[in-house]
Amino acid sequence: MISIRQLRKAYGPHQVLRNVSLNLRPGTIHGLVGANGAGKTTLINCLYGLVADYQGQVLETTGLPIRPYTGLLPYEPWFYPRLTGREYVEFCLQARGLPRRGIEGWNELLELPLDQYAEEYSAGMKKKLALLALLVQNFRYLILDEPFNGLDLSANLLLKEILLRLRTQGTGLLLTSHLLGALTEICDEITVLSGGVVQRHYQATEFGTLANDLLDSLHQQKLARLRELLP
Repeated sequence: MISIRQLRKAYGPHQVLRNVSLNLRPGTIHGLVGANGAGKTTLINCLYGLVADYQGQVLETTGLPIRPYTGLLPYEPWFYPRLTGREYVEFCLQARGLPRRGIEGWNELLELPLDQYAEEYSAGMKKKLALLALLVQNFRYLILDEPFNGLDLSANLLLKEILLRLRTQGTGLLLTSHLLGALTEICDEITVLSGGVVQRHYQATEFGTLANDLLDSLHQQKLARLRELLP
């Protein structure tokens, strides 16, 4: 299990994260939601080791180093120019000393033109290519920042099924998304961040109140005005 305890991170005088605590357990899907600026990306960067100058604790409770066992899907994947999709995936495998296998099997699902330059892909195709590179590496944990963004309906449905099957295989998954429904359909628990603070942890049995709770906390004054406009 990856345990985050009392995580604090500031950029100068601006405190981005304030005593954030949560757990990412193997074989579970944990959602992370919050408005823009809530601290989601900073939390991911601290967890994955892209940011080191934070206070608090991030550790894997069985003693495993987090980075080698965790795959990260960034919000906007970037690829070197003049590199094909296939070359990118093979590079990722080679960097970790893994055999170059599994690519074709996964690509039967994702249907990418692997012999074209990755920089020429659409936004959705780039997201799928970055995902393909993670799937062939068989990570223990996956952190996926807005994985549904840029994907069409067909790809979104397929991605949900992939994530559910990864959970069954024991993978621990942390997802962020602005599509609340996508998270409530597949997550075991959801953490709400607001202003760098954990507002609340929701278990699956509590998801029925989540949307209304978020609406009330984010738009309390606007809701009052809406009731005046549409009584």
